[in-house]
Order: sequence, then structure tokens, then C-alpha cells
Amino acid sequence: MVIVLVIAALAGSATGETLTIGSFDQTGQLTFNPVSGATGYRVEWASLPGGPWTNFAGGATGLNVIVATGAGVVTAAVPVTAAGPICYRAVADVPDCLADYLVVDLAGGPTATNYPVNYLVNVPVGGWTDDYKTTKMVFRKIPAGTFTMGSPSNEIGRASDENQHLVTLSHAFYIGVFQVTQKQWERVMGTWPSYFHNASYRDSRPVEQVSFDDIRGASAGAGWPVNGNVDAASFMGTLRARTGRNFDLPTESQWEYAGRAGTATSMNSGYNLQTSNNDPHMSEVARYYFNSGSGNVTADDDTSRGTAKVGSYLPNQWGLYDIHGNVWEMCLDWYGKYPGTMTDPAGAASSYGRVIRGGGWLYKASWCRVASRGNQHTSGAYYETAFRATLPPGQ
Repeated sequence: MVIVLVIAALAGSATGETLTIGSFDQTGQLTFNPVSGATGYRVEWASLPGGPWTNFAGGATGLNVIVATGAGVVTAAVPVTAAGPICYRAVADVPDCLADYLVVDLAGGPTATNYPVNYLVNVPVGGWTDDYKTTKMVFRKIPAGTFTMGSPSNEIGRASDENQHLVTLSHAFYIGVFQVTQKQWERVMGTWPSYFHNASYRDSRPVEQVSFDDIRGASAGAGWPVNGNVDAASFMGTLRARTGRNFDLPTESQWEYAGRAGTATSMNSGYNLQTSNNDPHMSEVARYYFNSGSGNVTADDDTSRGTAKVGSYLPNQWGLYDIHGNVWEMCLDWYGKYPGTMTDPAGAASSYGRVIRGGGWLYKASWCRVASRGNQHTSGAYYETAFRATLPPGQ
């Protein structure tokens, strides 16, 4: 007896729905409802429900490109094999211009030759499940715009290097909804470098103890802002090779613009700090010194101490999590004084360290403000520093 499991893949639609499998009659006729905005569909298969998923080779069966009809149902013939169980899923192709989210499927792991890239119009019904924090990477499109970078002179905890100035970002970009996690790092690089290594909790914690050089490379990857090249063996080099997309770290201005999500307060929840140390509003949006067990942690701790599972606190208005606290996040820019009103600033030409933003689990509230800045040597790898990735649309 052939056992066939049919799975509906998440896909973009105007209402955030999923592609729903309407029927599968064991003869190979798979029927599903179309979704709004889709230009076409494809069917993929896997040996197990969790993937890795594979396209049908060559498109000779017609399963790689299924024409969207816009109404009714779409029926695709899929092979039925006696070797089962085989899992099938239908995937909608949603144009970049219509999609608020981009998803990279890392399920193939460190030996994969490619990672599929798909688009979503909305957050899936029910929200982001753990696979989006472990075997997938999800990115939110951030629109172009102008904002005030830095902090006002009366902001509690303000440092002297946060002078306010207007910045215009002339192009939209994608940025990670979550900080890159330990499992995502393992799926790309095949290693587990983090200090917090308890195997029961590590998958969805942010990866730490990785350096700027590990992420971009110490050779070609050291070229920013002259160029955006990365070393082939680095995290970004590997991710680029397997997706064909130019993933990178955010610039400092991209990071703050995305982190603020239209707010001008010290926290992107719309609140200002009332104290530089233990502030209740910071506790709503961040894992920081006063809810992390402070310095009394061990490498084997669960997520109640040290770093938290990504997405454990309130997101900003653009749906980005952990902008405040958990771990500092590395940026492309060399650390330096703000230059004043700028369009698409790339940071200082050189300096003694690269910018880090957002604070972390070992830091008090003032360090976790959205305008707070730090810097770190490119070879430094610490248990309170990590990163999230970005991507220009169309690349």
C-alpha cells in the first residue's frame, strides 16, 4: 500500500491564508485553491514532513510551473510511488513587489547546494512557528523613507555620540524578523559556536560567540564601505552562494530605521525610559540585565537566564523582534561620529571597531535604547553579541 502525505505550504495571499490542499485521490491529482497575487505555483516533494523539499527536475512534468488561473481550483498531476511515504506541498510564487516577507528555507542544512527562497504577503495564520526561527529565515520588507537618527538631548541614558540628524534611505530593503539563531547558523555553517549550548534550548536562541569576520570574512569581507564583498567561506558568503541573493549585515542607519519603525522614543514601543537601570517598559520589549539572571548564568542554563528564545518579547510596529536587548547586533559600519544629514550613509571610512546596536541580556536599560551605540573589533566573538541579516529587494 502506498502511503502519501500531502502538505500545504505557506504562501502569500491578501489575507495571510495558506495554500489549502482540496483533494488528493491517490492517482496523482492534487487540487488546491489559488491565492491572491500569485503568478504561478509549483509542487515540491520530500521524504519527510519537515523536508528538505525538492523541486521536480527539469519541469518536464509541468510541476515546476503551474499557471495561475485566478479563480476556481488548480489541479496538478503528481507521481505516486510505491517507495513511500512521500510528502508533497504546493508553493505559490508571489511577486517581490507584492510580498512583505521573504523566506529562506535552510532545511537542507550545511551540505545543501541551494536554499529555496519564497515570498509571503502576510504573516501566516497563527503567527511565526518555530521553524521560522530554526530551519527557515524570515525577512520583513522595510520601505524607503526619511527619519531622525540619534536621540534628543533630554533622553534618559543618552550618550554623547547620539547627535540627532536626518537620514534618508532611498531604497526599500528586507531585514530579519528575528536575530539569527543557533540552529540557523548550524544549518548554514555546520557548527555550534555559542556559549549557551544546552541542547534542549539552543536551537531558537540567538547565535553568539561569532565575530564580524566569521559573518562576512576577514579578507574580502573587510572591504566595507569600499565594496560589499564577502569571503566565500563566511556565513554571508555561504548564504549568498546557496540562494543567489546578496545577503549582508545592515548598515547602522538601516538598523535604527527598521528598529524604530516610525517611533521617536527611546523604546520602539512608544515609551521613553523612566530610569536608566530597571525600567518596566524595557521589560516588555527586551531580555536585559534585570530579567536575565544578570551575570549569574552558566553555559547550560535554559532560556529563563542569559539569552532568551528569539521572539519572546513584544515586536515593534513593523513586526521585528528583539531590537532591544537579548544580544547586541553587528552592523556593517565602522564606528564613528555621525556626519549630519545624509542619504544612504555607509559609515566611517575606517575606525577601530564595527558598530553594534541594541544592547543585550547583560546590559541595563539605558544600553538597550534604540539609539544606543557600541563598537566591537572585527575578530571579537562574545556571548552577548550576534546579528540579523538584510537583503535589498530584487537581489
